[in-house]
Amino acid sequence: MLIAAVAGPAAAQGQSSPARIVTVGIGVQAVPGFPGDDGRRAAPLLFARVRRPGEPMPARSPDQGPSVRVLGRADGLSIGPTLGFQGRRRERDVAPEVGNVAFSIEPGVFVQGFVTPALRLRAELRHGVTGHRALVGDLAADYIVRGDADRFVATVGPRVRFGDGRFHRRYFGVSDAAAQANGIDSFRPDGGLYAAGLAAGLFHQLTPRWGMYGQAGVDRLVDDAAESPLARQFGERTQINAGAAITYTFGVGRR
Repeated sequence: MLIAAVAGPAAAQGQSSPARIVTVGIGVQAVPGFPGDDGRRAAPLLFARVRRPGEPMPARSPDQGPSVRVLGRADGLSIGPTLGFQGRRRERDVAPEVGNVAFSIEPGVFVQGFVTPALRLRAELRHGVTGHRALVGDLAADYIVRGDADRFVATVGPRVRFGDGRFHRRYFGVSDAAAQANGIDSFRPDGGLYAAGLAAGLFHQLTPRWGMYGQAGVDRLVDDAAESPLARQFGERTQINAGAAITYTFGVGRR
């Protein structure tokens, strides 16, 4: 779950200005493979922003999935589809008989609104169509800091994450067979909150073309997820992630 000075070079190529300013980036991130994972996995970190000349760089949090605004305004209340992902979990990454969970694709919907230009609230509700096949969601608040000419944009804010009973049982439940195989108590969690944390992202335009992006976050398992024998004995209740990317900005089209 996720950048006005840059228009100069593109505009200098002719009298017309670009129709859109695009910033893309690629890097690497270290992330937990699944909820409760006690390790980190290397994964690509992709960065993409599109805006009109004169518009501010869109402020997106690092854990925000691909989204499309269908209703509303970018600087006000907006609604649209979004997409989340969850890495696969294999028994060998946890303990015998706990069950594998395939890679999860989570389409859903988001609602977000700006309380002030510097404070954004966002909610997502998604459902896995592969993997865990459960209902999950996030509630987020982000404070946005912008530098002169939008060469510096940062977001930081708290998170709470929730899932239904099926989600909790897939990642934190312990069946009788798993309990017997591992010498632990069986555990059947209910749905609700499973983590709370903080996420931060930073974009800095180093030159009119080149920039850098960094992100970091921490989640702490809570409630039934934190009490699960899988998290306490075979996993980790504190989930940390971090990543960095190099970005490139260019104009497309003419107006």
